Order: sequence, then structure tokens, then C-alpha cells
Amino acid sequence: MKKVTVSDINFRGRKVLLRVDFNVPLDDQQNITDDRRIREALPTIKKILSDGGSVIACSHLGRPKGKPVPSMSLRPVADRLGGLLNCEVIFAKDCIGPEASNTARKLKAGDVMLLENLRFHNEEEANDPEFAKKLASLGDIYVNDAFGSAHRAHASTEGVTKYFDQSVAGMLMEKELEYLGRAVSLPDRPFAAILGGAKISGKIDVVTNLMDKVDVLIIGGGMAFTFAKAMGCEIGDSMLEADKVELAQSIIDKAQGSKVTLLFPTDAVVASEISETAKTQVAQISHIPKGMKGLDIGPDSIELFSKALADARTILWNGPMGVFECKPFAKGTVAIARILAERTAKGARTIVGGGDSAAAVAQAGLENKLSHISTGGGASLEFLEGKTLPGVAALTDASPVKAR
Repeated sequence: MKKVTVSDINFRGRKVLLRVDFNVPLDDQQNITDDRRIREALPTIKKILSDGGSVIACSHLGRPKGKPVPSMSLRPVADRLGGLLNCEVIFAKDCIGPEASNTARKLKAGDVMLLENLRFHNEEEANDPEFAKKLASLGDIYVNDAFGSAHRAHASTEGVTKYFDQSVAGMLMEKELEYLGRAVSLPDRPFAAILGGAKISGKIDVVTNLMDKVDVLIIGGGMAFTFAKAMGCEIGDSMLEADKVELAQSIIDKAQGSKVTLLFPTDAVVASEISETAKTQVAQISHIPKGMKGLDIGPDSIELFSKALADARTILWNGPMGVFECKPFAKGTVAIARILAERTAKGARTIVGGGDSAAAVAQAGLENKLSHISTGGGASLEFLEGKTLPGVAALTDASPVKAR
């Protein structure tokens, strides 16, 4: 971590513009159904307040497409945040403008303010300089703790940094980069990666970047069937990216000429449809009957993957093994989550790359049994692809430590 962090700063008497990721799920009554992202921001907020600073938090929620949408208001988040902090959180009905400016000006040490949804303005995603300047005018130092938005060059993640002398990383941002960065650059070995999800096209850069770094690479999920097709398997009506079969073959060929152990499912749970009442059976991945789709990894695959991970010291997981949202096809994904929990208990460092994998871990009730679950699916994916995250690159560089 080569950026200045909140641990390096005393916030006494300072008003902090804090970018957080409060993009939480809401039900039809605007009740928050999962407040993990709010809870993850608490250490940074508490650090600022304990120093004697005040917080002006800002976030997006959903995709309102540049106009106010009442169902995507952050007001419920302000209430939940206040409950978690045991204090009043002042809510501003807009993120810029006279009300936001006047309220921010009156903040005292220990006060917390939350601005309305940044994406109610088109200028946020357009990274408009004037909009960024207005946001920046609310505080005198900037902290980015929104790893989940760090892969976007938006006004609140990249643009605002141009108007502050110091732009620093929050505790969650620091933790995310430490776990993911160490996994990729300084892993305890053996190092295994498990990649799932629907399509090769969404994971090809991750596969390519990790191929030279891991000892074991496990491929599951829908994209495994394109690899199976490349190996001459009969995959029935399973998901297939026909235009990526050649690419899949090239990855297989590359693995054969390297030190990485590349593993694919050997069997699959198949059905003719995706439904809670689907009639399922287990088929060898090389002979899936016509009219049937592979929708989860089978028991032999679970055993194969479990053995491959038995001595792993670092395990990185991104993407489910099947259509885990549907109960008949969740067993493989839940099994991977349990294997990771077992390895964590034995001292392995386990990292889940957000998104569907994180949802699956939560569904299995294993959130507290793994080393780290990323709050940013898209951001963690781009980090694992080896890309620079604009929201991180824009932060103030830490001074190099001089050798004595």
C-alpha cells in the first residue's frame, strides 16, 4: 500500500469529505436488507470522529440515470448509519447546492452528515469538473473508502481529488488492497484460484493474469462448458460461447506448457430447465444428454476440487460454480464456500472477490469464517486483471521510507 491512509492523518478540527459505498439492497418498503457495506465503513468514520473531525459522507445507490428517484434515496441509509453509530446523522436532500453547503459549513467536531445520492446528477458518472469542484468545496480533506467504486473514474472518486491537498485511503480501501494485493504479488504458497461465473469473456483477463501467478487454477460455473467443448465434450444444451472455443483451447494449451495445474469439473448437475422444481440428475461433463443443461458442478467435481485445495495456503475465489440462486443448483457453490472455511480454520488466507461469490458465502452463513470478502465485485475483478483502479491511482502517494 503506497498511498497515504487515514492512519497517517489526525483529523482534529477537519471536515472530511468521505466517499463510501452505501450501495445497499432495499426492499419494496425501502428497508435495507443487507447493511454489510455500511458496517464496513464504520472503522474509518469512527477514526475521524475520535480524532475530533466531522464527516460529510457521500455515495451512490442504484442506477437512477442522472435524475432523482425516490426509491433510490439514501435517507434510509442515514437512519441505519445513525443507529450503528448511536448518533444523529444529518441528511442533506442533495449532494451539492445551498443546503449541502450551509449544512456542511455548520458542522462541529463529532458531527456526521450524509449527502443524497450522487447519481441523481448526470455529472457524477460523467466526472464533470464543476460538479467535482462543488463536492470538494464541502470538506477540507478527502478520504476514499469506497473500494467498490474505485474502478470508476467518477467525479466523487477521481475528479474531486484535484481540489484537495490530500486525498487518502480509508481503512476498508486499505484492507481491500492489502488482501488482494498480497494475494497477487506475495501469496503464501501453494496459491490456488477458483474462477466461476457464466462467461469466459467476463473472466479472460483474470485467467490470463493469474495463469503465471497461481499453482492451481480451478474453472467452474457456466464458462467451464466452453472449455469442455474445446476438449471435445458433448455438453448438451449447456451454456456455450461458440466464438470463445478457440480461446479456451489456447488457454488449455498454455497451461500444459506451464507449471500451473488447471482443473475443470468432471461431472455436472443437469436439468432441462432452471427452476426450484426442476428434475435433476448427475452427468459426466463429457456426455451431457441433449436437451439438458449443466447448471452446477457435481459430487465428483466437488471432491476433485477439495483435494486440489487441501494444502493451499492462499485461495482466491471469484464467481459461483452454478446457478446458486436456485436451490437445486446451489450445492457446488456452497461446497466451495465450506471448503474455504475449512482451509481458513487451518491457517490458509482465503479471499472472495465480491459480487455473486460474496452473496453465496452470505447465503451459506459463512461470512465470518473466511479471511476476507471483498465489497467490490467489479473493482476486485479489474484489480485481479492487473488494471489500474482510477479511484486508487488518484489518491496521495505515501512518501517512501528512507533507509537508515
